[in-house]
Amino acid sequence: MELLSTLIGLQLFVVSPVLRELSRGWGVPFPTHPQSSIINTATVQPSQTLTSRLPAVGVSVPEIVRQATVRILTEPGLGSGVIIDRQGQTYTVLTCYHVVENSYYNKYTVLTSDGQSYHAEWRRSVHFANLDLALVQFTSNQSYRVATIDLQPLALGELVYASGFPNWYWPNQNSPLSTKEWGNKAYRLTVGKVGMLLKRTLPNGYQLGYTNEVENGMSGGPVFNQYGRLIGINGRLKYPFQGIDVFKFEDGTVPSEELFQQMEALSWAIPISRFQKPKTPPASETLF
Repeated sequence: MELLSTLIGLQLFVVSPVLRELSRGWGVPFPTHPQSSIINTATVQPSQTLTSRLPAVGVSVPEIVRQATVRILTEPGLGSGVIIDRQGQTYTVLTCYHVVENSYYNKYTVLTSDGQSYHAEWRRSVHFANLDLALVQFTSNQSYRVATIDLQPLALGELVYASGFPNWYWPNQNSPLSTKEWGNKAYRLTVGKVGMLLKRTLPNGYQLGYTNEVENGMSGGPVFNQYGRLIGINGRLKYPFQGIDVFKFEDGTVPSEELFQQMEALSWAIPISRFQKPKTPPASETLF
């Protein structure tokens, strides 16, 4: 893993959680959950985690998250992503499929934490079955932080960090401002807890519910644990207007009203355990 060299100072813009992603949402706190739907995490406690998972001395978790998070500009949309690999001067970014799927002319730009922008390519040859995931690659001779993936089981109540770039800034409720021209100044980091871990998956791989506020534009951005390691990818927002239909499980069943009320108040991510890093193909097949 490559570490990012000295970067400009952290800039956080706290954006009011008013705008909701109209076509994709999700989320709630974590009271009692039916055993049939929730993973039993009684044997997995943060105190049991090995100290080797702790971040390097002198590097804070918020700084690790900021350095690994990128903004993805499409035509005409916006999204977020996280650097997960480096091979020579080629960096690979993990994001959501719905961030990249409808870009006109297949044009993508990745904006890194130091404010640099790079032409990027969506690796269409890499498929993730029904998961809402995609890979984007860019080339740079600069050194950027690559996220460390953590496959350890999660526990309810664990501290988590979610990051990305909201599309809008709300100085008041009636006048939202687009952040498209803000570059990386639109970056936002939120702190919360794991609120729900589903045994049965929601469509497109969403199983990790957490209390953090996630906004339109933060889809594809990372969820990190308290040890500065990648555990999930943002993608579904709280309180979707479609209601309970959004929370239909992949097997076609619908949660009870009680469970639905708990789920809709949470943001939702795809656990990184659902992602399997593909083998690097020959150079002629890498970029599309």
